[in-house]
Amino acid sequence: MQYRVQGIVIRSMDYGEGNKIITLFTREMGKAAVIVRGAKKVKSRFSSVAQLFTCGDYLFFKSGQLGTLNHAEIVESHHHIREDLHMAAYASYMAELTDRMLGDQEASAFLYEQLAAALHGLETGKDMQIISHIYEMKIWMLAGYQPELEECVSCRNAEGDMSFSAALGGILCSRCRAKDQQALPLSAGLLKLLRLFAQMDIRRLGQIDVKPETKESLKRLMRGYFDTHVGLALKSRHFLDQMDKYGV
Repeated sequence: MQYRVQGIVIRSMDYGEGNKIITLFTREMGKAAVIVRGAKKVKSRFSSVAQLFTCGDYLFFKSGQLGTLNHAEIVESHHHIREDLHMAAYASYMAELTDRMLGDQEASAFLYEQLAAALHGLETGKDMQIISHIYEMKIWMLAGYQPELEECVSCRNAEGDMSFSAALGGILCSRCRAKDQQALPLSAGLLKLLRLFAQMDIRRLGQIDVKPETKESLKRLMRGYFDTHVGLALKSRHFLDQMDKYGV
């Protein structure tokens, strides 16, 4: 059967001497694995459409698990992302997160739009860490891992000082704080940011100025929650950690 889709390349691997297998995250059918014959050859007409983060219109024939590309046209090449180490690192993280957390043919037009907007945001100079955190929240929500951010997960109190408990899956009020000694205290600003991430459409994201110490707290909180509830080991996240560690 022949399919015509709009998709973003979230994974690309060599296959044989001159071919590649790409994983497209598509608006219409979720993830789709497609063989791109001759993509590794310099003069191939398909070499550019098989590169990571490329957004394009793809036409492929599929009779089993893999499709075979017949035609493609680039919508957004995102070559600036591939040329910049930091942008490429964050884009790789969001791409790998999408690939690992979504099942085959698990379609979500909204998440597709969020990833497309996230890549555009990286390329236009918006805060890379903030974009990745918002995208994390979107994919958690789709996969059923959304943290409780509106009221205490224990007593449902919505007033007063709050802490964040990765173990219990959301915020704890001061009266219930003792139920998790590892819970992280939340300033009013940090809690507001987390709630914003849950509600924000990346397509409408403007410039957000977040203090470095707040961003560090956000990263620790988001990663603690991810490790507790999802637990996937992602190569791209390890690379981001190494960049932070060595000040790259």
